[in-house]
Amino acid sequence: MNYKHLSQNERYQIYALLRAGHTQTKIASILGRHKSTISRELKLGTGLCNYRPKQACALAAKRAKSSRNASQIAPWVLNMARYMLNLQWSPVQIAGKLPISHETLYLRIYADQAHKGQLYKNLRCQKKRRKRYGKGHERRGQIVGRRSIEQRPAHIESRSQIGHWEADTVIGVNHKQAIVTLVERKSGYAVIAKVQNKTAKLVSKAIVKLLEPFKAKVQTLTYDNGKEFAKHAWIDKKLSSTGYFARPYCSWQRGSNENFNGVLRQYVPKKRSLSTVTDEEITMIQNRLNHRPRKRLGFKTPYEVFHQSLNRVALRA
Repeated sequence: MNYKHLSQNERYQIYALLRAGHTQTKIASILGRHKSTISRELKLGTGLCNYRPKQACALAAKRAKSSRNASQIAPWVLNMARYMLNLQWSPVQIAGKLPISHETLYLRIYADQAHKGQLYKNLRCQKKRRKRYGKGHERRGQIVGRRSIEQRPAHIESRSQIGHWEADTVIGVNHKQAIVTLVERKSGYAVIAKVQNKTAKLVSKAIVKLLEPFKAKVQTLTYDNGKEFAKHAWIDKKLSSTGYFARPYCSWQRGSNENFNGVLRQYVPKKRSLSTVTDEEITMIQNRLNHRPRKRLGFKTPYEVFHQSLNRVALRA
C-alpha cells in the first residue's frame, strides 16, 4: 500500500473542518484518510497561530526538500562514514567529524541491514539489564581499610580536573582470566591489561604498571567492590594516590568505567575466552577507543585531552 502525501486542497479542507468543530476522526473519515495521518498533519503543521493551511503547505515543502538533500550526500562522506563505522565509531561521533547527521547515518545503517548488510553489527549492543535484588549490602566480604566514596572530595564529581581514575575488571567466559580497565574521569582516556586470573596480587600489579608512566596525573582511584582490589593500600603507596570504593550495586558512581567496559564488549564479548585475546589485540583496542572522538569533549579524542594535560605538566617542569 503506497502512502500519498496530503495535497494543498486537503489541507484547506482540514482547516475548514476544524473551524466547523469536527474531530480528527471525523475529518479522517470525510477525507478518506487514516486518523493518524490527520493527527500527524496537525502536529507538524501547527504553528504559533494554530493550524493554517498555507503555513502547513510551506512546512511540508521544507521537509520534502530536507529529505531530498539528505539523499544527496557526497560519496566521499559516505565512504568515510563507512570506514569510521568499521572502526566502531558511533553515528554521533561520526557526525561530529563529517557533514552528515547521526539521524541520517542511523537511517542508512538500518536500510543496509534490511538489505542483508552488516553495518549494524558495528553499533553498540543494547543489552537487557538484569534486576538486582540486593539491598545495597556487599556479600563478597569486607575489604580491609576500605575508604568509601562518600569520603572522596566533592569537586572530583565535576570532572573539572585530570588525575582522577576509575578501576574495574572485565571477566572472560567461565570467569577465567580478566582485563583490568582504568579510565581517567575528565578525558575518558583508558589503559587496559590482561591478567591470568583475578587475584588481588595480579590486579594490583597490573594497575601500578599501567599507571606508573602517568604517575604525575594519578591523584585518586575509585574502585568497584571486588576483592581483586583488596591491595588498594599498596597501590596508593606505589602511586602516591588515594583510593576510594563505590557503594555496592551503585555502578553509576563509576560511570566512566562502566561505559568504557560496555564499549570494550564490542571487541571482547562475554562468550569469548580471554585466552584468545593477545597482547597485540589489547593494545589495538586501547588505541582505537582512545582515538574515538567524544561528544562531551567537543569531539576531541580522549588521547588528545589527556596528553595535552601531560604536555602542560612537562612544560611547567
